[in-house]
Amino acid sequence: MAAKTYGTVSPEQQKAMSGLEFVKGLANGALPLNTIAQTLGYDVVEAESGRVVVTLDPTGAHLNPWGTVHGGLTATLLDSCMGLAVQSTLEKGVASTTLEFKISLVRAITLETGQIRAEGEVLNCGRRVGTAEGRVTDAKGRLLAHGTTTCLIFPS
Repeated sequence: MAAKTYGTVSPEQQKAMSGLEFVKGLANGALPLNTIAQTLGYDVVEAESGRVVVTLDPTGAHLNPWGTVHGGLTATLLDSCMGLAVQSTLEKGVASTTLEFKISLVRAITLETGQIRAEGEVLNCGRRVGTAEGRVTDAKGRLLAHGTTTCLIFPS
């Protein structure tokens, strides 16, 4: 596995890969992770067709004024894992983008929570729209948040 780097993948390079090749490249370090992953400190750790996992170790930089992890971080993790799950099912020359997503925060995340895991899984993927669901859990498997997304699919 290559060391993780951060940046963007050129549109030409993206078009030359299937969605699964792209997402696997993020997970194995062959491709750079997006810079928001660097900013927030998350990593794409598993990728297969229709399923992607990202992980994060919460730090003091993620806390809201109440001392818990900001809900926007959880939303970003879910948006990332669900959107990448949809992307992993697409052919060369096809891309996707989030149209909408909804999340429910069910348990506070704190520094004591430890590493969190966001897993996205495709529910349905058609020619124009893909849907996925995601779950954020702690190391003990407890549900912290969950969500759904709808992605627009289009030629890249």
